[in-house]
Amino acid sequence: MKHMIEPRQMMLADPYEHVFSPVAYKRVRAGWHGVFRHVILELLPAEALARSFSDELGRPTKELYSMAGLVFIMQFNNWTAEQAADAYMFDTAIQYALNLSPGAQSMCSRTLERYLRLVREDGLAGRIMDDVTSGLVSVLDKNVREQRLDSTHVFSNMALFGRTQLMGVTVRRFLSQVRRHDRAAYDALPEALCARYAPSEQRLFGDTQRDKAARSQLRQQVAEDMYALIVRFSDDTLHNTRTAYLALTRVFEEQCDIREQKAMVKEKTGGRVMQNPSDPDATYDGKKGSGYQVQLSETCDSDSEVQLITAALPQSAADTDPQSIALVVEHMKAKGHLPGTLLADAAYGSDDNVQQLSQEGTALISPVNSSKRDPDKLHIDDFETDPETERIKRCPEGHAPLQSEHDAQDGVTTTYFDAADCGRCPQRSRCPVEGNARRRFQHTKAQRRGAARLREERSESWRKTYAKRAGIEGAIGRIKRRTGLGRLRVRGQPAVYMAILLKVAGWNILQAAKVWYKRLKNGTKHVGAYGDALVGLIMRVLNAATEKKRLAMSAINRIIRKNENSQILHAARRGLLSALSWKGVRGMLDCLHKLPASAQEHPPNPLPRGNMA
Repeated sequence: MKHMIEPRQMMLADPYEHVFSPVAYKRVRAGWHGVFRHVILELLPAEALARSFSDELGRPTKELYSMAGLVFIMQFNNWTAEQAADAYMFDTAIQYALNLSPGAQSMCSRTLERYLRLVREDGLAGRIMDDVTSGLVSVLDKNVREQRLDSTHVFSNMALFGRTQLMGVTVRRFLSQVRRHDRAAYDALPEALCARYAPSEQRLFGDTQRDKAARSQLRQQVAEDMYALIVRFSDDTLHNTRTAYLALTRVFEEQCDIREQKAMVKEKTGGRVMQNPSDPDATYDGKKGSGYQVQLSETCDSDSEVQLITAALPQSAADTDPQSIALVVEHMKAKGHLPGTLLADAAYGSDDNVQQLSQEGTALISPVNSSKRDPDKLHIDDFETDPETERIKRCPEGHAPLQSEHDAQDGVTTTYFDAADCGRCPQRSRCPVEGNARRRFQHTKAQRRGAARLREERSESWRKTYAKRAGIEGAIGRIKRRTGLGRLRVRGQPAVYMAILLKVAGWNILQAAKVWYKRLKNGTKHVGAYGDALVGLIMRVLNAATEKKRLAMSAINRIIRKNENSQILHAARRGLLSALSWKGVRGMLDCLHKLPASAQEHPPNPLPRGNMA
């Protein structure tokens, strides 16, 4: 039976005020626990969790907002299920964050694992990431028009194997299943084959010499063993549908070929291949290894005290950065966080990506990959070109071409120069123009635009703008150290993606906690006496009893009657009545900032502080 308590429903008195010391109470409200309780908890998908339970039948569930919150908190604190269950029962600060009554809470790890499965299977982690990020961007008034993008590698909780060991471990696990479920079939296999895979996975092939020839011979032997087992059990319905057999056939297809009825190990396999049967979704990156990766986009507004991750896109390790940027921008656009400027490293900066983002209204600031550009040669940017027609007007020495035509179908501009002019040119040894009687030079729009971008990179203004990109490297390092993003406790794509998204969303909460209470406390620094009076009132109203809230609203009404800008304060009053939370307070503070100076010169009568203490 469903059990949910609306997080915006306030108690007559906050019991934690008497549980904590005054200093501890102030700190827990000012830290991430306060942000979680007053801002985040109401954003969590408790209604989606509730769909898995009956309205009337069965034992009441744990309070669903608190369970969604605990699943969330355990990820960005990198807890095990046992540690999270203990925190739910014994950690008073966590109980405060989850809006639970202090003490008298019970939880076992099996219960928590059930809710973890529901969040994972229903795909709620992405929704939590989006809702939390949008909520914090709104609460903190974040400027998302300038962002920076990068990817980082993520290791799942699996062993890392080389090719030979991967093939051998796959064979060994299949043989273990055969021995367990069909002893007669196992005993009928060649004794040498069974003995080869008898040692444990850690000791498998430990007696093999380490020279290249011995390793190649061993790998070929394992490939032949795999092929023999696949053929032997291909028609055996007891085994050919088991996970171990399917893993065996997949690894064989990815690592080997069949030539003349003989198994041969492939020279290269690419990165989109299985890395461990325990995590069949993990793939391989040639530079970073086995696992997954995540694309992260972060705000980089110089005027902001903290930066938030606006988009997190978990991926396979084999996915490339150039192909991923369009997906990231599409996601940001759907959530209303599309930047005007996006800073990224050279891997993202292809001409296609620059043009595609330009159509979305986003300027991609990224270095041009100039690794193949010969600095001793002339290039298209040394020629005078008409960007409208793509025709070349003059060469670097000022000579006009005989002919220059752009072919719109293939996108190539072909230009011919006079051989006599080229014959006496001092730049001929560096010139890209080719031929003898008819000197020809060809270029594309992408080459011209890339050369123009490369020239722009040398300007001081470009370097100053691009310098902000480096900040995301440090942010990724801090996220990994604080949340455990670098090496996860789980494996398998659904669990890995859930962990990544919740850890990144949790990082945003930790960032918001640095400024949210300070903004609440100092939000009316320059709004005059009316603002000072109202903020003091709001701070007391947040945890006041119902009768005292009524007195507070009466005080606000008196202020409104004395203030000619009453329409603004009416809006503020509606905000307080509709949601006694940080959202409502933020709306009131925004209204107060709009008060003109004339409305702030005459303070209202003192508020009845004693009645609301």
